[in-house]
Amino acid sequence: MQFIPDIPVLLAFSVAGLVLAITPGPDMTLFLGRALSEGRAAAIAVVAGTMTGVVVHTLLVAFGVSALVVASPTAFTLLKTGGAAYLFWLALQALRHGATFRLDETAPRRRSLVASWSHGLAVNLLNPKVIIFFMTFLPQFVSADDPGIRGKLIFLGLFFNAISFPILIVMVLTADRLSGWLRGNRRIMRSLDYIFAGVFSVFAVRILLTEGK
Repeated sequence: MQFIPDIPVLLAFSVAGLVLAITPGPDMTLFLGRALSEGRAAAIAVVAGTMTGVVVHTLLVAFGVSALVVASPTAFTLLKTGGAAYLFWLALQALRHGATFRLDETAPRRRSLVASWSHGLAVNLLNPKVIIFFMTFLPQFVSADDPGIRGKLIFLGLFFNAISFPILIVMVLTADRLSGWLRGNRRIMRSLDYIFAGVFSVFAVRILLTEGK
């Protein structure tokens, strides 16, 4: 099929994708924190939100919108400022309310899952480093003169989600299994709150220091 890259390309992409999947970032910090505090369902909803963001970024790269955002100083500044502000807000929530980033506990369960999904989506979309990464990463596995380049870029973005999903789920299940023990150790949980807040703050600063082309 024209939109599926050759086997050697898929193998190389798979290796790179697996490495990227286990690389810490604000997305990982958020879903692990949610798994430890609210359980695997909420964490999986966050993972689904970040993967939705990956699909959006893939489409933006495939249709060239990301290049326009990064090339425009004003658009890029607004994007990275918004992303950093959101991560700082998450850090503040961790310090004020704990790593749960708790929503109203009386709210319907479905509403909580939707909120977790939207948090994952927002953290992913408001991170300009992700845009730059996808602009530089995906094109390496296609040829500029390939007539099916757009289809292959979209396929690779979806394939990235497919190969990273099992790894993220294992992380979620592991964190969920440890959550009961951690809840019985309030000092450890509070330490995790500060760790999560610190990680979000560090990534927020890194986003602010990110430069476009």
